[in-house]
Amino acid sequence: MPLYEHVFISRQDLSNAQAESLVEHFGTVLADNGGNVVESEYWGVKTMAYKINKNRKGHYAFLKTDAPASAVQEMERLMRLHDDVMRVLTIKVDEHAEGPSVQMQKRDERDNRRERRS
Repeated sequence: MPLYEHVFISRQDLSNAQAESLVEHFGTVLADNGGNVVESEYWGVKTMAYKINKNRKGHYAFLKTDAPASAVQEMERLMRLHDDVMRVLTIKVDEHAEGPSVQMQKRDERDNRRERRS
């Protein structure tokens, strides 16, 4: 099956638990249509470069999936209809990169810097 990477931004006024439950919800949509989520990451609340629907910030989430095209299309359709999801980006990739994404690596580097100062 083809491999995909998805990033979606949800509204800033959601709680962290609600934003993470969106990841699980869309993962079950994929599973119901014959795909699966290989890995998922919640990147947290980040400031956007420009306002989207009067929001300056949003909850970012990242999914690595292995799913047929029909399952990805259905998931994207439901994401675009969902009131809490503001933007969706899906990219077809040849293979998934090993380890955490660049966003998670940056967070680990920041945590390590704080430990050295103490």
